[in-house]
Amino acid sequence: QVELVESGGGSVQAGGSLRLSCAASGVTWSYNCVGWFRQAPGKEREGVASTYTNGGNTGYADSVKGRFTITRDNAKNTVYLQMNSLKPEDTAMYYCAAVYLPSGLCWSTVEHGTSRDFPYWGQGTQVTVSS
Repeated sequence: QVELVESGGGSVQAGGSLRLSCAASGVTWSYNCVGWFRQAPGKEREGVASTYTNGGNTGYADSVKGRFTITRDNAKNTVYLQMNSLKPEDTAMYYCAAVYLPSGLCWSTVEHGTSRDFPYWGQGTQVTVSS
């Protein structure tokens, strides 16, 4: 099995920064696509960013382009989400998820797929941005 654990969330004022981590353990060769998602109470889950673990294409939601950056450290089996210029509307529970996909489908699946498309999910980390 694969276990994903998010960390790095917290409370920050608007304009501040946070870096989220998604650390994987277990059968890590079972996936090649990692996505970050967020969900606020009463709202749909939305895809935020994605990356291939082999250094392929990355993808971002329009709402975070230019502010968020997804990176990876394969030696640590960890994917990061650097969040800068945070806004109150970024407040949500943030989750990472992983799946094995053919090339070119990672962001599309994060953006338009369902939770069942990702067999591995973390427990989430809360991000709260105050104005």
